[in-house]
Amino acid sequence: MRMHNPPHPGEILRELCLKPLGISISEAAKSLGVSRKTLSNILNGRSGISPEMSIRLSIAFDTTPESWLNQQIQYDLWQAEKHRAQLKVSRLMTADCIAA
Repeated sequence: MRMHNPPHPGEILRELCLKPLGISISEAAKSLGVSRKTLSNILNGRSGISPEMSIRLSIAFDTTPESWLNQQIQYDLWQAEKHRAQLKVSRLMTADCIAA
């Protein structure tokens, strides 16, 4: 089941992971092995969590990479669903096509 209007994973990272530690973006970026700009873009919702970043975050915060990617997928899907009516798609069906 999809979450209603899920937050960007950067917001979760900022509010639940970095703020409680009281570390700066620069310190966190250094610990993650990425540039300050890269981390800032994620925290401000301008970039998403990539598979590689999900691994970095899982190591840093003792979480799973899947948890970070799932947050990103939920956020992206919610954003895409807002534009569903604008998509020009015709239904295609076969007996062999089964939804997962």
